[in-house]
Amino acid sequence: MSKSVACIGMGVIGCGWASHFAGQGIEVHAWDPDPKSEDLFKKTIQQAWPSMEKLGLSENASPDLVFFHKEIEEAVESCSLIQESSPERLELKQNLLSTIDKVSNSESVIASSTSGYLVSDLILNCEIAPERIVVGHPFNPVYLLPLVELVAGPETSISAMDTAESFYKDSGKVVLRLEKEVDGFIADRLQEAMWREALHMVANGEATVEQLDLSITAGPGLRWALMGPMLTFHLAGGEGGMAHMLDHFGPSLKSPWTRLEAPELTESLRNAVVGGCLEEAAGKSVADLVLERDKGLTAIIQTLKDLDSARSEEEQNGE
Repeated sequence: MSKSVACIGMGVIGCGWASHFAGQGIEVHAWDPDPKSEDLFKKTIQQAWPSMEKLGLSENASPDLVFFHKEIEEAVESCSLIQESSPERLELKQNLLSTIDKVSNSESVIASSTSGYLVSDLILNCEIAPERIVVGHPFNPVYLLPLVELVAGPETSISAMDTAESFYKDSGKVVLRLEKEVDGFIADRLQEAMWREALHMVANGEATVEQLDLSITAGPGLRWALMGPMLTFHLAGGEGGMAHMLDHFGPSLKSPWTRLEAPELTESLRNAVVGGCLEEAAGKSVADLVLERDKGLTAIIQTLKDLDSARSEEEQNGE
């Protein structure tokens, strides 16, 4: 079977996947029932390509590696990996995955881009080979952010997980492999906890949208890009590390600082959050902000790559 990928569902995430794979010299076969999806992809890859070039493209990279098909059967034919990225509606995904399961080669691995559904729920209607279905959850923009959460279900085979992991890694992705499924996986559970707290603070008039964003972008977000929340707290403990942090600040975990239950999404809260985002955007369109985001992410990712290269060189020189 040729090393090619089928991208089924060409919205923001599907177009991001296709752009990423094309940038790595991998042939992509795309399908979406929306006739406008091809135009969306062209806009996506045109916008993404300059940032992808700065981070390094494969020798065979080309936007022309993406082929659109009118029939889903044609798109999934002979592909090693089938990446499903349909809208986040469980019944829709269940039916689509069932169709893919029936019309695709049994050797293909089927990965869902879902941001929270469990494999055990997704395969409900799959009768042919449910053991080859995994979650391959990316992060937007898919063509820049390297992380993929690879999640198995109770019926998923080790072979399917190994094949998907190898495919993603070969395409330049960083794979976070979970053998046991958990609601929301890892990254989205952490993001959701922060988002819920942020919504509570807006609802209670404790902080504005702009203040909430600034509290991360100029503070812990900069550290998290390097080490993540756990190692960051380990360093905050000084010579005593995480042990000191837990022993010293452990009791404060019982303090009522956070409200993990989601607030009621009233119309006033919705309007406050939407209005706050528009105010913070200061007249910039979503397209303008995407370009601004991608430029910043490219610089950060390149800096991290440079740090990794310098660290490797020091290790090789025995420094």
